Amino acid sequence: MQNFSPLRSLPRNERGWLLPTDDYWRFFLARPELAPVPESCPAELALHGALLRAPAMPVGTDALQALQDPDARESYTLFLRFRDGLLAAGTLEAYYLSLFQTGGAGAINIPPLFIDLLAQAIAHSLLEDSSDAYEVRAADLLFRSQRISTEGGQVLSGDREVIDMLSETGGLGDFGRFLAEAKVPLPTLNLQVLTDENAADYWLQVDRHTFLLDLTHEISNDLSHGLVLTMTRARSGLKALASVLQKWVAHFLGVAVSIRPLQKIDDAAWRWHVGLDVEATALLNDLYEGLEVAPERLQRLLSLFRLDFADPRDMRADVAGKPVYLGLMMNAEGVFRLKPQNLLLNLPLHPRQ
Repeated sequence: MQNFSPLRSLPRNERGWLLPTDDYWRFFLARPELAPVPESCPAELALHGALLRAPAMPVGTDALQALQDPDARESYTLFLRFRDGLLAAGTLEAYYLSLFQTGGAGAINIPPLFIDLLAQAIAHSLLEDSSDAYEVRAADLLFRSQRISTEGGQVLSGDREVIDMLSETGGLGDFGRFLAEAKVPLPTLNLQVLTDENAADYWLQVDRHTFLLDLTHEISNDLSHGLVLTMTRARSGLKALASVLQKWVAHFLGVAVSIRPLQKIDDAAWRWHVGLDVEATALLNDLYEGLEVAPERLQRLLSLFRLDFADPRDMRADVAGKPVYLGLMMNAEGVFRLKPQNLLLNLPLHPRQ
């Protein structure tokens, strides 16, 4: 079987949207949730083998009921639901959109893992020709939870799964977990902050999720007399994320927008906002309504962004030409999970879109 990665380029239709292939399905069949184990029954081995040979083959209820392990039966049921939905939609993008357009999150009947893998494949296809390590690292935020730490005035975003694993095992896997249970001190592993100096090393890593992304804002110094000196962070993770989100909107919606990080909203005519996560959505709603917000909650706001449409005619007439404000926020545990679908569903698009 050909080794398939969802990051590898998939064929595209005339719109540039991704088409699933047999090897795409084989990638899922090789995952731990579906790959056979020594305890797999003959019916499971037969089903897995048949799907490897013909990944799009119809699978009836009888074949699923023949699986002795209820966990295996559930895993195959969910996979086939995902596969059949994607095949019916035709492209990864069309299926991704359909998940959120038909009844909301309560109507989603596939595991979050599948949604993340869709977003991962789409995001990386947008950047497959990019040589910008900051953009590629920022794209992780569209499908992987992040933990935030603040050190020396920096706001650093690290992959939640990697950081939690390191804290539990010291990066030594099961052996590290054994040492932790035996109360043996684990070695300290320092994660690298992505910089111009180590960006070349980023591309050489097997697991690039070990790099931290600097989400610190630019620093502005008021020089009085109305002059402001901005100390620009030329390689800002926030700018890289804004660039990725611009590409995301253009790819799905076919409209050009510009997005830039913002430290505060100073707009008496604020008309539209979109939270990039659950926490930010609630906070922006409260601020828009003029409700009092606790200082501790405000401190968890990582960044605001300003989104502008290149062509105001792409916007609803009642807000045409006005900016859209975005927010990104961590929860009380220092974790944030960006929801890129919010940008696709909640922008004030002209009805023709």
